[in-house]
Amino acid sequence: MSTSEGGGLGVGREIKRSLVKVEKTVEPETKVIKRYWGNLGPGLTTGAADDDPSGIATYSQIGARYGFQLGWLALITFPLMATVQEMCARVGIATGEGLAANIRRHFSRITLVICALLVLIANSFNVGANLGVMTRASQLLFPSVPSWPLIIFFTLISLLLPVFTSYKKYAGFLKWFSLTLIAYILVPFMINDFPWKEALRGLVVPSLTPSVEQLFLICGFLGTTISPYLFFWEPAQEVEEEVLEGKHSLAERRQTANARRIKRMRLDNWTGMFLSNFVAFFIVATCAGALWYNGIFEIESAEQAASALRPLAGDYAYLLFALGIISTGLLAVPILAGSAAYTIAESFGWRSGLFRKVKEASAFYGVIALSIIIGLIINFFGLNPIKALIYAAVLNGCVAPIILVILVRLASNKEIMGCWANRPLTSIIGWIVAVVMALAGAATIITLFWKN
Repeated sequence: MSTSEGGGLGVGREIKRSLVKVEKTVEPETKVIKRYWGNLGPGLTTGAADDDPSGIATYSQIGARYGFQLGWLALITFPLMATVQEMCARVGIATGEGLAANIRRHFSRITLVICALLVLIANSFNVGANLGVMTRASQLLFPSVPSWPLIIFFTLISLLLPVFTSYKKYAGFLKWFSLTLIAYILVPFMINDFPWKEALRGLVVPSLTPSVEQLFLICGFLGTTISPYLFFWEPAQEVEEEVLEGKHSLAERRQTANARRIKRMRLDNWTGMFLSNFVAFFIVATCAGALWYNGIFEIESAEQAASALRPLAGDYAYLLFALGIISTGLLAVPILAGSAAYTIAESFGWRSGLFRKVKEASAFYGVIALSIIIGLIINFFGLNPIKALIYAAVLNGCVAPIILVILVRLASNKEIMGCWANRPLTSIIGWIVAVVMALAGAATIITLFWKN
């Protein structure tokens, strides 16, 4: 063997050793990412669904009307929202049942029925508003297509996905679809000379301009971020996850409440709520940096915000904003309807669960269909999506404080929750959120009549 050949082999071996070292270094990082992604589920999709088209419309209005002034709301609501949703999820894991089922067991029937009906009505209005906004956003991309085939298409997709897809596939779809929210994080980076310093100042320095209009928008932000339908959706999904693992009986589901399971839930939950509020801030900042900075203050809908962005931020920003509205709507509408179905079915003791086939839980799937169809009909009877959102906000303002009081009492009860009952600080935060939501609900109703 020549010296050159030996040297070549030596170099080859060195390269091979280097590659092996790189693989050993990269592999653990890859495994950590995969493990982290594998631990995400109900919390991630719950947080993502919170940024639905109605939420996008609220955040867009705040950014366009007041610039970066109210960006701090996203920072403040993050721990409040995460604490509330963590309580909801913990109730589902510790008891093996959804929130409505627990209310049925431990509270009066009249309280349960009132909460269930208000959630169904509010969710249906929200479904209708979201379907309308999705349709208008689609017409921005396809202006020649009439509205009615688009809204029918979105209705059918929203209805068929949860009804005719297995829970495992549907949960996977929701999980991956939640990543579409990244579109809103990218939009500000497409705007030339974006005022990042002002945006960060608005995030960390609270500021207010006392007025009826600003109070109304702040209430809207709270109502669309800490939403009653999420209270029922996440614990029901935690139960579904246990059923997916083969734990069908109530006793089996309760046995899964261990430290490892709770830790995984908290990681999932806080990740989802962080994503929700992070994206909310970026939507506010986008509309502040592009619209408010250029004297465009009047934005009443998400699709209007997308149209206004086009001449200022370019076609890519416009496209991402519009596609984000559609994708978040496809995520949120089935969840809104599903939340109503869990609430009604658990309230009346019907069989429920997306893991069941239609024949096994016909009433549960019937409520999903009813909620979506009501939302569709709202659009054909000329109810403006913005008005639908206002009505939904008023209903949410009425029902959220009631459910929060019940939730904190449930999650703090050691007889119900065992060792997974609230710690004192968690209960204190829960009561603070309940009071804040009660005040926000009252302020929403007062300002609504004041404006009219």
